[in-house]
Amino acid sequence: MQLQDILYSQGFGTRRVCAGLVQQGLVSVEGEPVTDSSAAFSEQGLHFTVQGVPWEYHDKAYVLLHKPAGTECSQKPSTYPSIYTLLPAPLRQRPNKGAVQGVQAVGRLDQDTTGMLLLTDDGQFIHRMSSPRHHVPKVYEVTAKHALDEAQVNKLLAGVVLDDDPRPVRAAACEIVGAHHLRLTLTEGKYHQVKRMLAAVGNRVEGLHRSSIGGLALPPELAPGQWRWLREADLAAVRG
Repeated sequence: MQLQDILYSQGFGTRRVCAGLVQQGLVSVEGEPVTDSSAAFSEQGLHFTVQGVPWEYHDKAYVLLHKPAGTECSQKPSTYPSIYTLLPAPLRQRPNKGAVQGVQAVGRLDQDTTGMLLLTDDGQFIHRMSSPRHHVPKVYEVTAKHALDEAQVNKLLAGVVLDDDPRPVRAAACEIVGAHHLRLTLTEGKYHQVKRMLAAVGNRVEGLHRSSIGGLALPPELAPGQWRWLREADLAAVRG
């Protein structure tokens, strides 16, 4: 693939902009400067830098973001900053066959919820991970207002009825970690589901953090607001 097309596919601008970056000597491939925008490279596993910023080629982008509190999972936030501002411009600008550019969040977390968030430009992956048919487990660390007890846990495991659906919603797993700390596993995602489930058993969510999706846990070294690429082993763990 020509270098200008590689840069374009990775979100570094229009083909003309990408050609200009190369011609101005702002791109290096595997440590060597390249000024010929039509120079061809094998894109798989390719490492390059653009204006001194290291990058690696990904046919599809799969990233993990540690979502901080006070951010919205929206391209057009209403009150708080968008999570997308935490990502580098190429991830936001990647060309997409659909109407929306760049990576998109796989599901949403409320503005005050922290933790693990996946983003990708792979529509099939988004559908698979979001579909309740696939029962992808998501683990939440819940800080409750009132002390927790086994009666609440048993109700959450047996199923509680939310106001928008007569069918009970059950926790796949639920354990008391501390007096006010509940670890809750869900395999479906409804609007404000954790908060509404806790309210249904007479408690209230004071803090909410998603710690894992599928078999992949949020890396402890990834600080709030930071992101990293998902590798094949990560994707396999997420898919289960």
